[in-house]
Amino acid sequence: MKTKPFFKLLALVLLALTGCKKANIDVDTTTVDGSAIGEVSGVWAKGSTQVIKGDIVIPEGKTLTIEEGVTVLMDTVAKPEIIIKGNLYALGTTENPIKFTVNEFYKTPSKKFGKLWGGILAGPTCEELVLDHVILEYGGSTTSDASTSVKMGLYKAKAGENLPALWFANANGKLVVQNSIFRNLQEDCTYIEGGKIIFANNVFYTTGVTGGEAMNFKSGCLADIAYNLVYSTNTNALKLSNTGDKTPQTYIIAYNNTMVNTGWRRPTAKGGSVWLESTVRADLYNNLFANTRFGVKRDPKKPEDSRSAYSNNWYYGFDQTTVNQFQPTGDIVGGKNDVISNVAGANDPKFVNYPLNTAVTNPDFNTAWDFHLQGNSPALGKGITNFTRHHQAGIIMKNGITYISPSPSTFVGAYGTKI
Repeated sequence: MKTKPFFKLLALVLLALTGCKKANIDVDTTTVDGSAIGEVSGVWAKGSTQVIKGDIVIPEGKTLTIEEGVTVLMDTVAKPEIIIKGNLYALGTTENPIKFTVNEFYKTPSKKFGKLWGGILAGPTCEELVLDHVILEYGGSTTSDASTSVKMGLYKAKAGENLPALWFANANGKLVVQNSIFRNLQEDCTYIEGGKIIFANNVFYTTGVTGGEAMNFKSGCLADIAYNLVYSTNTNALKLSNTGDKTPQTYIIAYNNTMVNTGWRRPTAKGGSVWLESTVRADLYNNLFANTRFGVKRDPKKPEDSRSAYSNNWYYGFDQTTVNQFQPTGDIVGGKNDVISNVAGANDPKFVNYPLNTAVTNPDFNTAWDFHLQGNSPALGKGITNFTRHHQAGIIMKNGITYISPSPSTFVGAYGTKI
C-alpha cells in the first residue's frame, strides 16, 4: 500500500515526458492536430490545427510545408515567434487559406492592432519562403531580452522592438507572398532585407499604431509588386529604400496597385503612400491613389536613383486638402502621363462599392467594400503594359513550383471590372 504514491508519481513523470516529446516536433513527418514548441519541420497536414505554445524554429537545412486549411493558433501569453532558418512553404487555397491567428476570444476591438504574438522571422540562412493564400493577423508583439529573435540576433536584435508580421533577410534568397491578407497588426506588415521577391494579389488593412508600412523594403531587394490593395496603413503603403550594405541595389517595380487612405494616421514627413529614399531604384506604373496622404514622395536628403521611372498613375482626392498635398512639386514626385487634377472630386475611379467620403483616418475595413472598377470607370484603359518585370520568367523553388510575377493590365489599380 505504501508504494502507491510512488507509482502515481512515476505515472505523472512519464506523462510529462510524453507531453514534452509531443511538443517538440523536430522530425520530418506529417503532423495532424498538435502543439509545437522548439524545432519543427516536415508537413503540417491539410485542415489541421497547430497550437503554438512557445517560440518555434525551422532549423537550417530543414523545411516545413503547411498544407491548405491549416490553422496556426498562437498562444497569447507566450506570444510566440516563428523563426525560419531553413525553408517555409505555406500553401493555402482560395477555399482553404492558412491562418496564423489567435483564439477568437481575443479578437476584440481593443485588440484590433494585435500585438498578441510575434511574427514570422526569416533569417539570413532562409533560402526560400512562400506564403500563398495565407492570413496573418494579430501579430506584432514587443521583443524582450528573453525573445528568441533577440538571442539569435534577428530583425533589429534588441529588446523593445515591435515585430513585423513578416521579416525576410537573405539577399540571395527567394520570397513569394501572394493571395494573402495582412490585418490587425501593431506596426510593419512586412520588413524585407533582400532577395528575389514577388508580392502579388495581397490585401493589407487595420495595421500600424505609431508607424508601420504595408511593404517595407531595404537593400538587396529585386521585387515585383503588383495587384495589391492597401487600406489605411498608419504610414506608407510602400517604403522603398536602399538602406543597408547589401548587394544588389534595391530595385522595385510596382504596378497595378490600389492605395486608399494611406498615411493619414501618422502625420509626419514620411507618412504617405510611396516613400523613396537612399538611392533606391523604383519604377511605378498604373497605380491608383485614392484619398492618400501624398502620392509618391522622396527624401530630398537621400533621393532615389535617377533611372527610376513613373508613369500612368492615377490620383483621386475627395476634398481639396487631399488634392493639394499630392500635387507634384519639390519632394512630391510626378510621372509621365499621370492622371492628377487640382480640383477636389475629379478623376473619380468609380469603385463598385466604396464610399469615397470615408474618413481618411478610419483604420477599420469593411469586407463588403469592392474596389473593382465600374464598367464606366475613366481609369479603364489608362494603364501601360510595355515594361519588363524582374520575374516574368519566374522564380523556381526547390519544391518544384515556379512563381511568375503577373502581367500588367491596361486598367489602373489592382482590380479591373468584375468578370
